[in-house]
Amino acid sequence: MPLTPTDEIVRRARAAGTGVGAFNVLQLEHAQAIVAGAETADRPVVLQISENTVRYHGALEPVALASLAVARAAKTPVAVHLDHAENPDLVREAVGLGLGSVMFDASKLPYAENVAATREVVEYCHQHGVWVEAELGEVGGKGGAHTPGVRTDPDEARAFVEATGVDALAVAVGSSHQMLTRDAVLDFDLIARLRAAVATPLVLHGSSGVSDADLAAAIAAGMTKVNVSTHLNKAFTRAVRAHLAEHPAAVDPRHYLTPARSAVAREVAHLLTVLAPS
Repeated sequence: MPLTPTDEIVRRARAAGTGVGAFNVLQLEHAQAIVAGAETADRPVVLQISENTVRYHGALEPVALASLAVARAAKTPVAVHLDHAENPDLVREAVGLGLGSVMFDASKLPYAENVAATREVVEYCHQHGVWVEAELGEVGGKGGAHTPGVRTDPDEARAFVEATGVDALAVAVGSSHQMLTRDAVLDFDLIARLRAAVATPLVLHGSSGVSDADLAAAIAAGMTKVNVSTHLNKAFTRAVRAHLAEHPAAVDPRHYLTPARSAVAREVAHLLTVLAPS
């Protein structure tokens, strides 16, 4: 199956009143597991590569090309997306490699600078047919740069979307990145007000900290794209630990990465059915 643009996946979900799962790829096993889970659930999915992951690998190209190859071989619609890019040069590289969407994060900048930087990225990406997500109202859990408790103002969100031309907006409504427990308290009234304020799809970051019930409620309130990473990493690591505890002499990574990959696939399949029930 050919790659499916992120905007097509998100647009269809929004029209149907369902959500889209967007899951972070840290290595090849993650990409394989995410696609396997999507195939099991028979749902579309977005593979995301963050700037932090690019830094880990030392370059975007290897992990991006691997993810694109896995996506093209999938039996369900799959898009490949650059996540939380703060460097415009990385955005341009992603566009050149064939990624169909990017999330440009200038939320650390003052509002006016965020608008200017984001607008410039949007203009470049739209010239190349690439969909752009941006962030307004910092999402918590980014080591001091993002402050838990911050919320996105609907009027500011409307002005930001109009000024930048972004295709989707990540908003702060109570979730935090890198949460290890699923007890985030979302502001569903704020989600509804944001949904009414802007015409673009809303994106929920930090969704690993949100319970299944609240993920479904967030979709009902107006969220469309839902980003998950830490929750899958917990499942991956738990499976590795279990295998090594049972096989302390194991030295072949394939033997413990196989159950880890399967564990992530199961979680992806489950979450996709939560976000888009039959």
